[in-house]
Amino acid sequence: MSQQATAVTHRLVSSPAGRIHLVEQGTGPLVLLVHGFPESWYSWRHQLPALAAAGYRAAAIDVRGYGRSSRPGDTEAYRMLELVEDNAAVVRALGEQSAVIVGHDWGSAIAANSALVRPDVFRAVGMLGVPYAPRGGPRPGEVFGQLGGDEEFYVSYFQEPGRAEAEIEPDVRGWLAGFYAALSADTMPAPDAPGPYFVSQGGRLRDRFPTGRLPAWLSEDDLDVYSGEFERTGVSGALNRYRNMDRDWEDLAGFDGAPITQPSLFIGGGLDASTTWMADAIKAYPTTLPGLVSSRILDGCGHWIQQERPAEINRLLTDWLASLPA
Repeated sequence: MSQQATAVTHRLVSSPAGRIHLVEQGTGPLVLLVHGFPESWYSWRHQLPALAAAGYRAAAIDVRGYGRSSRPGDTEAYRMLELVEDNAAVVRALGEQSAVIVGHDWGSAIAANSALVRPDVFRAVGMLGVPYAPRGGPRPGEVFGQLGGDEEFYVSYFQEPGRAEAEIEPDVRGWLAGFYAALSADTMPAPDAPGPYFVSQGGRLRDRFPTGRLPAWLSEDDLDVYSGEFERTGVSGALNRYRNMDRDWEDLAGFDGAPITQPSLFIGGGLDASTTWMADAIKAYPTTLPGLVSSRILDGCGHWIQQERPAEINRLLTDWLASLPA
């Protein structure tokens, strides 16, 4: 591997958010990497050198509200269309006309909508963990509010500003460790245990998190990186993504049922609830992702797939990228 490919550069570039922090490595066609909740650019630490070695310019951003990127104070500033324009601005700021975009978790939805709304900029899209489901159906807030019976689904729990912050911010490191463990293949609760996605009446989300050990993919040093960022920034910017789902539903009305036609990739974890809850979305891919090149479910893998299975994800990503038109 060349010295040029191994060099990592941190940059701040202008965007509608103010500034977006990114980490880039390598030269060649641009691949924009978008993380999910509650992470940062660091979740792509295994992919940056692999993509650079394969001949790509990989750029992993901190989504607005996270890390060193700007954190607008208005909750509405975190709506999907704003994040799409951040991504387009990053591509321009890096001196490129187009890019491949790849996202995980919320980043998967952000990447999908970036490809949908700005096909002039994003020529292909990779989605990890969370399947693509076109906008449609009832308002999301109504759907999530009906889940769980006497318990509260975590997305609904996150809606009220300050409520989840009061649980998380007094012990960011402990909360993150539990949340990561709850969704990891080797530490998640047993199938017959109470689900970690629901909050009992008067309880906290963390009440059902596993304790005692970290997932194999997460070292103490890795946890220090994640917790250090959120201890510095707080978690409101990250949680505000959830607080805009109904606004997104309104903003994207013109894309109701719309397919993504660019070449696409989906990789999910076999033990990730996202792939089981959204099994119908995966079955609909012949209609919703007519440009789909590959769809893979990794047996025995949890939610944090590019960190749980870095070598396998790197191979699947680079094979897919190599198949794309120049």
